[in-house]
Amino acid sequence: MGEEVVAVVLPLLIGILVFCPSSINGDTDPSDASVLRSMYSSLNSPGQLTKWSSSGGDPCGDSWKGITCSGSRVTEIKISGLGLYGTYGFQLGSLTSLTNFDISNNNLGGSIPYALPASLQRLDLSACGFTGSSIIPYSINQLTSLKYLNLSHNQIQGSLNDMFGPLSALSTLDLSFNSITGGLPESFSSLSSMTNMYLENNMFTGTIDVLANLPLKNLDIANNQFNGWIPEQLKNINLQRDGNSFSSGPAPPPPPGTPPASRPNRNHNSGGNNNPSDGGGKKSGIGGGGVAGIVIAIVVVGAIVAFFILKRRAKKPSMDIEKVDNQPFAPFASQEAHELKSIQTSSTANTKIFENPASTILRPPPIDRLKSFDEEEYSRKPIVTKKVNRAPINATSYSIADLQIATASFSIDNLIGEGTIGRVYRAQFADGKVFAVKKINSSALPNHLSGDFMDIVSDISGLRHPNITELVGYCSEHGQHLLVYEFLKNGSLNDFLHLSDEYSKPLIWNSRVKIALGAARALEYLHEVCSPSVVHKNFKSANILLDTELNPHLSDCGLANLVSSADQALDHNAGSGYGAPEVAMSGQYTIKSDVYSFGVVMLELLSGRKPFDGSRARSEQSLVRWATPQLHDIDALAKMVDPALEGLYPVKSLSRFADVIALCVQPEPEFRPPMSEVVEALVRLVQRANMSKRTVGNEQGASLRADNAGTNDYEL
Repeated sequence: MGEEVVAVVLPLLIGILVFCPSSINGDTDPSDASVLRSMYSSLNSPGQLTKWSSSGGDPCGDSWKGITCSGSRVTEIKISGLGLYGTYGFQLGSLTSLTNFDISNNNLGGSIPYALPASLQRLDLSACGFTGSSIIPYSINQLTSLKYLNLSHNQIQGSLNDMFGPLSALSTLDLSFNSITGGLPESFSSLSSMTNMYLENNMFTGTIDVLANLPLKNLDIANNQFNGWIPEQLKNINLQRDGNSFSSGPAPPPPPGTPPASRPNRNHNSGGNNNPSDGGGKKSGIGGGGVAGIVIAIVVVGAIVAFFILKRRAKKPSMDIEKVDNQPFAPFASQEAHELKSIQTSSTANTKIFENPASTILRPPPIDRLKSFDEEEYSRKPIVTKKVNRAPINATSYSIADLQIATASFSIDNLIGEGTIGRVYRAQFADGKVFAVKKINSSALPNHLSGDFMDIVSDISGLRHPNITELVGYCSEHGQHLLVYEFLKNGSLNDFLHLSDEYSKPLIWNSRVKIALGAARALEYLHEVCSPSVVHKNFKSANILLDTELNPHLSDCGLANLVSSADQALDHNAGSGYGAPEVAMSGQYTIKSDVYSFGVVMLELLSGRKPFDGSRARSEQSLVRWATPQLHDIDALAKMVDPALEGLYPVKSLSRFADVIALCVQPEPEFRPPMSEVVEALVRLVQRANMSKRTVGNEQGASLRADNAGTNDYEL
């Protein structure tokens, strides 16, 4: 009997273990696991996503990198800043328990997939390289639980769809640093929970009236093309508004005869009529609506007549204004103002619209005020931008004593770099934080130019991009001028390429392409997003700093004016190798000369050589002059590649990389591409990569190495 029980129970237990693993091992919901495997394949199976797999595995039970679960369901995906390429797939909508999706600061490109989980509360797709027109999918309006949406630092173009009405839970919206055009959609007025909105550095037009009644605390609309007036409701919040064409002075009152802002009760007559005399039939004669129409028509006609009277009176010399008061229509204008005053006192909804006392309405408005009504005349006026008030500085002010303590009195032991502008020191503060302090030479900024220094600090603190070093603070005290930046432990690209030692590993091909793309995005931001454009003037590998994940951060942005163009041109001409030909001739820098310098850095990444190396044979001392004739010869190109790569690179990727270089280092500046095209070319280089093979260079140009098929280190 006992043996019979065992014979029955044992297979049952085995069946439970085999077919119901989730109840014992806590395995991931099969649908969620399938989506993540597909996503892993779409991202080209990157090694950075540890424990992920495209064919099996348990995301929740095996603790896949960046995955958070609740029970068997995936609730969070946070894989920001891992240098991922490809797309994140089109099956995310199936993750019905996902509340947080953060894939920011990766190199995805393309457009945002349409299907997104309706359960999302936080969505961060910033700095992913998304491109194209109208790529914000309409399906976002289905994310009714969404509280945080960040699409900043991409290349989104076109205008916004009017689709934001259902997003009443959204409290933070960041669309900054894109190329979005057109006016703000009317549905923005439905964002009843909105407290933080960042729209800076786009090409928005029109007014911002639609934002007037939102519960905003922080609003950044700087560097757009907005016009009109700032609504009164937005003047007491943290508002960044520079770089637009807002009208100055008080906003004009609404045109005479404008009805009160309060909406009529649409249900007033919707029920049964209690007036027994109506009898439920139609009335004869003119009804209430007809009388109201006649009254409105009279008021409108009077308003038009009064408007033209006032306009004529504004164009007369000031000495004739009193004569106009005696014209026949003057009493009518006064009567009209009296009617407006009556409307004001009878409607509390219009209190803010009619803020001025009635006496100011009775008198003719000032001539300059009237000109703002004449849009045609106003549009002819040249817009003169004069920097009267410095933009707010988003950085901490340090004392010279603080920085002396943090750098051990600028000890030589803490010196980490030196350039034309000044020296850079490592600074460790009492709270353990480490920063880099640039001490600017007195010759670059004499004491009497301290005001200029604060303008520079203001400008630099406004630069916000993941591939640009962040300005943390500044010091302007006792004739000293210092800048405090984030500290990047891995040093510069120049160090990696030219100062390697036994403790450092050479950069693999993946990392080199990643660095080139990030640096290109930094220049694209300076040239094509900032307004006015920022010319770097000193783009070189020593100014590309690398973080612990080898993401590039461009330094010295906004400091070009501290050194004269002539001095920099002399420095380039002396043999740095980065200077464009026209700079050596004229001493003038442009965004095109930056593009040339970028091409030189790409050559450094490809060849591992310095831009100018006096120790080599004369024909090979100038990197550009030596390399340019060989960029389109695959056999010669294979011989140019940095020996530190040991042949581990895809030949097609190498060839396309060389094509971009050839465009950037053309001697004629007009033929060099804008940085946005360079970014697109590098993104396409990544997207077209053949992920199924490892290709390596040799003296004949290319071959396959099968023994690397099990690694992901060189898959580009």
